[in-house]
Amino acid sequence: MKFGINTFLFTSPFTNASVRLFPKFKAWGFDGVEIAVENPADIDAAFVRAQLDRHGLVCTSICGCFPASRDLRGTKTQQRASMTYLEKLVDMADILGTDIVMGPVYSAVGRAEAVPAPEYKRQWQTVRGHLKTICAYAEARKKIICLEPLNRFETDFINTVEQGMQMISEVNSPALKLLLDTFHMNIEEKNPAEAIRRAGKCVGHFHASASDRGTPGNDNVDWRGVAQALRDLKYDGAVVIESFTQDVKVIARAAAIWRKIEPRRDDIASEGLKFLKKTLK
Repeated sequence: MKFGINTFLFTSPFTNASVRLFPKFKAWGFDGVEIAVENPADIDAAFVRAQLDRHGLVCTSICGCFPASRDLRGTKTQQRASMTYLEKLVDMADILGTDIVMGPVYSAVGRAEAVPAPEYKRQWQTVRGHLKTICAYAEARKKIICLEPLNRFETDFINTVEQGMQMISEVNSPALKLLLDTFHMNIEEKNPAEAIRRAGKCVGHFHASASDRGTPGNDNVDWRGVAQALRDLKYDGAVVIESFTQDVKVIARAAAIWRKIEPRRDDIASEGLKFLKKTLK
């Protein structure tokens, strides 16, 4: 099991200059970095990979970012933009040395509508078709797309493990798996630990996020239950802290971070990592 940190806690967008964070991540004891790539043109992937290698870190995953302009169930233009973007991330993954491209790949974040059942079915079919295409692209390059269910306030499309597994079943590609996030599961699942077990071999990536987006362990997530569920699955992939603060304004607005959740941002990463290593290993 490798432990990583999502770059959104410290910067947006991630650029070549953001590699200045790597020595700090290494000093805290992280194995790797989940790099949020808002615009592929913002970074030289080969340069970033060299800096990861220099500091003894790996890229655990590429975090996809899906504003209104990238939406697999949106307008034709939004759908094309999202597909082109996902292809670029898959190509970039090979350079950065990761197998995983992850996120709510099915929709723009924040799009939450009460559409009639026939419209939801139409959107589902559209997304399924696009995911078949991008997963074929990923499979040919030996990469994995990890689909992330989000809570009801961030999407109306895929909120639960069951919905995610249904999409995986219908796409029917070994390149499509689940990214499970304890923050979202704490809202949407009756029992997050049991949801992890139900997901089983579909789990391809994991976010250890506090229930208030603060420090893992300083919250109300049933971490012992989560730890046992991951052990039951013999999960040995990456566990990534994904938290947000007011310091990164763009992400704070998107994630509805309206107040100071922890006294020190660095503690979310450093103290959260200590807790996770003690609890999950």
